[in-house]
Amino acid sequence: MQQLADTFWNFRGSFRIAKVFDVGTQMSLVRRANGRFLLLDSYNVESDDRKKLLALTDRGTAIEAIINVHPFHTLHCRAMHELAPSARLIGTGRHKAHVSELPWEDGVIEDVATQSEFADDLEFSVPGGVDLVPDDDSVHAGSVLVRHRKSGIVHVDDTLNVIAAPGILKRILPQSNLKFHPTMPKALEKHSGAADAFAAWARDLAESWSDTRIVCAAHSAVRRLPQDGWRDELLGTLAGMEKSLGEHRATYG
Repeated sequence: MQQLADTFWNFRGSFRIAKVFDVGTQMSLVRRANGRFLLLDSYNVESDDRKKLLALTDRGTAIEAIINVHPFHTLHCRAMHELAPSARLIGTGRHKAHVSELPWEDGVIEDVATQSEFADDLEFSVPGGVDLVPDDDSVHAGSVLVRHRKSGIVHVDDTLNVIAAPGILKRILPQSNLKFHPTMPKALEKHSGAADAFAAWARDLAESWSDTRIVCAAHSAVRRLPQDGWRDELLGTLAGMEKSLGEHRATYG
């Protein structure tokens, strides 16, 4: 558990592909202005991290809601509901369909009405022109991005990545800049205007969240940004997608 601000904590965990390559995963904890807590995403924390989380949240009873923001991150939802069974359980439409045995609330987090319930503490952004749940379920580029108003910290799964060396090499090798997920071109909706909608969303987010200095990115790293880093890196990764956006425009108009 890392405390990144007075009211923001980030947990990093293990997620292995084929039981070998650990790409990592994450969950964040926010203390609301009312003193209660919100969990962003679900991860079955263990050992010291679990003890710290339970101590901070009065054994989970002070957790007001668990907000799952990536439609394909469903593995630990049950474990976190069991840790804080009194917390409101909120996810995307895919969470409700694929872990249907859990007591999900009716509202889904990709909808503005649900987001507005937490607007005093959190800002949300859904990528324009992107299909959150594509037909190809190997495409995980779409998610709901979250920004904590008080600390200015962004929590994001997959939509934005940070490439970081594993293990002790992290201390030696530098992180990458923020990068859009490599499957983002495949996540664009298949109709005219989707590429332009995505580009407009990215440019708007670069400006509206421009004072962001810390990004908690799944799966690999917490990135501390230099002055103007959010704007510069987001616009930089958008420029790197221009060829793919042009191909989408050529295909769909």
